[in-house]
Amino acid sequence: MKILIISPSAGDSFYCGNCFRDSLHSSALIRAGHSVTVMPLYLPMLSATEGVPIFFPAVSYYLEQAMFRKGNMPSWMEKLSSSKMFMGLAASMSGTTSAEGMEGMTMSMIKGDDGAFLKNIAKMAEWIRKDGLPDIIHLSSSLLIGFAGALKRKLGVPVVCSLQDEEVWIDSLKGEYASAAWEAIEESSKAVDAFVTTSEYYRDIVIKKNFSFSPTVIYPGINIDKYRYDPLPERPTIGFFYRMNSLDGLDTLAGAFVSLKKKGTVPGLRLKIGGGYTGTDRKFLSKVKRILEGVMEDVTIEEDYSPIAHHRFYRDCTVVSVPLRFDEGVGLYVCEAFATGRPVVEPMRGSFPEIAGEGGMLYDESDPEGLEKALESILTDRDLYNEKREKAMAIAGERYSDSVCARALEALYWKVLEQKNNI
Repeated sequence: MKILIISPSAGDSFYCGNCFRDSLHSSALIRAGHSVTVMPLYLPMLSATEGVPIFFPAVSYYLEQAMFRKGNMPSWMEKLSSSKMFMGLAASMSGTTSAEGMEGMTMSMIKGDDGAFLKNIAKMAEWIRKDGLPDIIHLSSSLLIGFAGALKRKLGVPVVCSLQDEEVWIDSLKGEYASAAWEAIEESSKAVDAFVTTSEYYRDIVIKKNFSFSPTVIYPGINIDKYRYDPLPERPTIGFFYRMNSLDGLDTLAGAFVSLKKKGTVPGLRLKIGGGYTGTDRKFLSKVKRILEGVMEDVTIEEDYSPIAHHRFYRDCTVVSVPLRFDEGVGLYVCEAFATGRPVVEPMRGSFPEIAGEGGMLYDESDPEGLEKALESILTDRDLYNEKREKAMAIAGERYSDSVCARALEALYWKVLEQKNNI
């Protein structure tokens, strides 16, 4: 089967959950014997298929939406704003969690009907046709759902769309844009042949919005052979691997670590931090370093992020904790930690009860010392740790392996193709 995955890129400067999920889907399908092309939008991405151009380049398309929505942007301006220099600038500033100022661009990608969008989608369709039509087009998010109708009209290829954490972006739109965006998603969904999401938790969120569609749940798929590494570090080490910002709770973990060091109940305790950050996170990271003053000799911060080096990070950890301040559709770092045989400690919210299951410990955020107590418990009780570790590895093999993910995606794609052929 030939599959095209269209994925927005955050510029590979930090751990982007949706970008990495798309990369995992691609890898799982390729290992299962399929031909997969990953097409990046906005910015370059390491997991993109070699030779595929960047469509809807970030700076250029932002300017088009702000000034040339009819698609009449001067060619010299389009060329300049799509240059490597502007791409690099955009990548360094990428990763905002607020949609403020991006309302027009967001609505354009969801509705897919303005002149600038139609000009860019025509270029994309032409390239896809020349490369050879895929059997399935898989959109990374409903924030790209405007592509479905446009590409189906031009190419006649069935479209599948992933759903995950869209409300984090959409609900931060100003004024009436949020409700307009949800309404536009419902309208554009008529061109989508199937929806997929990463957890039962997020499927329930979609159902509660009273959409006319319900997604199929397919858990992320990790190449466990790449991650599995049995030896534990000599010193107990807490790992944080996600974008280093407030929303992902790094400061909360830093405070719990300092408190545990003062108590001394976990001798030799260390903290390892990775996952990258953007320019907008520098002030926050400075705050975290101030919290950790006095214990920095026991802290490692990997400030340079590499999308292909995830598996190495977890090997140096005893337990992994990302104390999010929002409800996430899936925690891919949980799946990765489990694949490496590392249990997790997470807040009792969002998809964590489902995704972590018995492979980790969940704490009550209403207890100010909840995270600290949970970490202390799992790091001082050897029997408890071994129990959680064994269950984490079992869950990884049964639920989060790439072979399980590939079979589920294959079944969904074949169902879509069968429906197309029966029309």
